[in-house]
Amino acid sequence: LWSNEVFDKKDAKDHKTLTDTISRYFTPVLLLIAIASFLVWTFIDTKTAFDVFTAVLIVACPCALALSAPFTLGNVLRIMGRRKLYLKNATVIEQMAKIDMLVFDKTGTITTNRRSGITFEGTPPDDKQLMYIKNILRGSNHPLSRMIYDHLPVMPVVPTDEFWEVTGKGVQGVIDGFCIKAGSASFVENGQDSPLQTCVHISINRNYLGRYVFENQYREGLSELFKDLGRDYRLAVLSGDNDGEMQMLETMLPAGTQLVFNQKPEQKLDYIKHLQEQGHRVMMVGDGLNDAGALAQSDVGISVSENVNVFSPACDGILDASQFREMARYLRFCKNTVKTIKMSFLLSLLYNVVGLSFAVTGQLMPLTAAIIMPLSTITIISFVTLMSNYFASRK
Repeated sequence: LWSNEVFDKKDAKDHKTLTDTISRYFTPVLLLIAIASFLVWTFIDTKTAFDVFTAVLIVACPCALALSAPFTLGNVLRIMGRRKLYLKNATVIEQMAKIDMLVFDKTGTITTNRRSGITFEGTPPDDKQLMYIKNILRGSNHPLSRMIYDHLPVMPVVPTDEFWEVTGKGVQGVIDGFCIKAGSASFVENGQDSPLQTCVHISINRNYLGRYVFENQYREGLSELFKDLGRDYRLAVLSGDNDGEMQMLETMLPAGTQLVFNQKPEQKLDYIKHLQEQGHRVMMVGDGLNDAGALAQSDVGISVSENVNVFSPACDGILDASQFREMARYLRFCKNTVKTIKMSFLLSLLYNVVGLSFAVTGQLMPLTAAIIMPLSTITIISFVTLMSNYFASRK
């Protein structure tokens, strides 16, 4: 999965920001106005022509244009970080504002790792076997592995001679000459999946012991969040589990939410790619390694983490799980941030139009223009800071 070309092309997705789009026209237009004004005034008064040319170049303020977006986005990054959404860089904010579809992983994303009920079905492992199982699972970051690891009692840490994790299938290792496997039914060879349950199967030296069965606990406020998001976005839920909980999800989530089960990590990536080919701007919300491909392929990838120190390097942002229910608010804040930047551009444009109208008519001396120019910059920076703080405080 990590070898997929999508990771090499991540930077190719970078889009032009609002500032890039507008600023490409600023300098050529300014130079044309300055030269045209100079040529006209040379036929009237040569001395005034030079003053007009200089005043036009000084009073037209690219600073306001150049600084309004960085100051706004920098302030928003600080506000979001304070509210436990940590974004990789400022361009992610503009990308989030353009999203029209959200895709959620199920296990570890819309379900919580901390309150799930876990029971064991099969031959109960003895203390030594439990020690082997816990030591194998401690090397995995998969949410189901972490849940079992936390569920098991405290055990001694013992050396593991071999260990490897097959993404989307399970983990395997050798301790004291015993080969321990934990994962899907096909991975441990002798297990049988239940179509209505989420399970992790265990075998030691190819002897099937049984399975850990999970009673998923969905995150608090999930139904309200999806209802809120459903007003503005198309929604989908992807899961590597079977469809045993489809009926429950259909009752919890708004009508029209796409539910797709039995998805391997590669299939999640392909699903995102297919949506993008249809013209959607997709934000993927996952929980880490299994969703790495989908997170990288999506226009914005957000990793939900119970522990923000454990996350996928493929993501564009890390959301503390305690703030999951606030996702709609973050997305609205991003849209309002772009609105703030556009308003600051209009304010800057108004200043430049007024300033240039005085400059080209010879009513503005270069020294006066030099005093006015930094005042406009201060005005713009103050405006975007106040507006972004205002939108952040709105419910």
